[in-house]
Amino acid sequence: MSLLHLQDITVGYQKPILARVTFDVKKGEVLGLSGSNGCGKSTLLKALSGEARIFSGIVTKLPALKISLQKQHPPRLADFPLSAHEYLTLMAADKAMLPPRLELLRHQRVDSLSGGQFQLLSTFACLASPSQLVLLDEPTNNLDPAGVSLLLEMLKNRRPEQGIILISHDHDFVHAVTTRQIDLTTLHCSDL
Repeated sequence: MSLLHLQDITVGYQKPILARVTFDVKKGEVLGLSGSNGCGKSTLLKALSGEARIFSGIVTKLPALKISLQKQHPPRLADFPLSAHEYLTLMAADKAMLPPRLELLRHQRVDSLSGGQFQLLSTFACLASPSQLVLLDEPTNNLDPAGVSLLLEMLKNRRPEQGIILISHDHDFVHAVTTRQIDLTTLHCSDL
């Protein structure tokens, strides 16, 4: 059974940006979404998490489906005295599988982490959360090669019942981690 099935959905904000999107995501699958800049990839993920509008089409979700969204630039409050450990607790992340590189950050304040450190911590929080569907928007942002390798490891060691949809302009990364890819370029609503 699919975690998520989309049938001819149209998404956007004040007006449609992406139309006629049809696909499904099954447990254990990592679906890569590609397409030209501005074609609506991020908007689609935001629509699935309730942050953008679904104009039409059918969205069928597994009952009580829990979704996590990792944005391109995960939000973090400046001068907010929250440790990495507290952040993971707040996100309901299972800390049992915390990679050693992130374990070293447990007691550091989130607002003191580098962009790459926070990117990895935030991605881990999504993957280790109770969510069955994880949406990752440019998860390699701010990551050095060692960070990309750790991200690949985290994705390969994900829970088997979890489905993932990811967007990345890093083609090597996408091919290394996805089970299937869809190009959304032709579905962009450039003339609507």
